[in-house]
Amino acid sequence: MALAGELDIGTVTRLVTAVEGALAESPSRLVLDMGSVTFCDSQGLGTLVVLNRTATRARSSLVLTNVSDFLSRLLQVTGLRQHFTIRDSAA
Repeated sequence: MALAGELDIGTVTRLVTAVEGALAESPSRLVLDMGSVTFCDSQGLGTLVVLNRTATRARSSLVLTNVSDFLSRLLQVTGLRQHFTIRDSAA
């Protein structure tokens, strides 16, 4: 699933709906391509954490790919990076 634009209070509801819909199909792995995400606020980070837990409860894994330097630093500074599976590309 490719994300684009801002991940913030105005967009997280659509993300949650899309991810929950995808998880309903019972994939063993759900990949979020973050390559076109231009901004992420605390609401966006919190939503990613919740979605990671949701995926785990659905017996799936949430994988973030193409994470920008900005988002990677944000995850590192907040201590959240260790809670996510992050890959360089969707492969």
